[in-house]
Amino acid sequence: MKISGFTMGKNVSKLYYPIKQSIESILPIVDEFVIALGDSDNDDTVLQEIEKINSSKIKIINTVWDIEKYPRGTENAHQTDIAKNACSGDWLFYLQADEVVHEKYLDTIFQACEKYHNNDNIEALLFKYLHFFGDYNHYNNYHSWYPKEIRIIKNNPDIHSYISAQSFRRIPNFDGKNYRQKEGTFKLNVAEIDAYIYHYGWVRPPEYMQKKSKALNTIHHGTKKAGEIYKNEADTFDYGNLSKLPVFTGTHPKVMKEWIAKFDWADKLHYEKDYKPTRPKMKHERLKYKITTFIEQKILGGNYHFGSKNWKKWN
Repeated sequence: MKISGFTMGKNVSKLYYPIKQSIESILPIVDEFVIALGDSDNDDTVLQEIEKINSSKIKIINTVWDIEKYPRGTENAHQTDIAKNACSGDWLFYLQADEVVHEKYLDTIFQACEKYHNNDNIEALLFKYLHFFGDYNHYNNYHSWYPKEIRIIKNNPDIHSYISAQSFRRIPNFDGKNYRQKEGTFKLNVAEIDAYIYHYGWVRPPEYMQKKSKALNTIHHGTKKAGEIYKNEADTFDYGNLSKLPVFTGTHPKVMKEWIAKFDWADKLHYEKDYKPTRPKMKHERLKYKITTFIEQKILGGNYHFGSKNWKKWN
């Protein structure tokens, strides 16, 4: 049994992605790690960060992004597919550049791959999620934040990254372009495993979070629209009232130790209970999602009932 890791990215370092830590977190259990590395700006240092890992397992594919050919976020999926298609493993372990695996889960993950290796009913493995938000001591578990997602798939050429690369679907006879198509696509049969993905995509200095938001908006809506929304380059992101979020009491992955030590923006965050941001409300701040979250977590035992699920549970 062979496991391949894979990811993609562009301007990863200048947007404060912990890609080095992400790769290192699963390197012990993969036989290779493939990276589709986009045409980043000259001031991005992602290549140097990856080279610091100094591993023969790492394979880099240099790519050029085209958000006109792949609009509405689908270039993310396209780039993910480029990396996926270059993998040679039986299982393919996808981590986005801001996702990290705690070392305590590596044995569980490897054993699950062994267990379902010859089970043709299982096409993918489903992980739980911790979405850290604002700092490394709070996480967002509101209904609008996906609690589970596919991160390991079988090496099947009909399985493709889907929509904006959050998940995967089986798409026979795929045209290689329409990553948002629904007709003719099939949700994957998954086995859920007792392991978490630690998602750090919303833990950045506020000025970097603003830049990342603009970059994502550009990928999804185009350069012109993003420019209209993010007119003032001096604006910084407002994480809102962090006192409303759960406190994380566990440990972070060891590979994140030095990265977390760089945290120096506490004075730009708001922990006061009466703080109300002046920006438009994010989904988890809206009454609808607060009520849904309360019902799911307090009445329905923490089960995610009201959201869409891009998979079919086999076990």
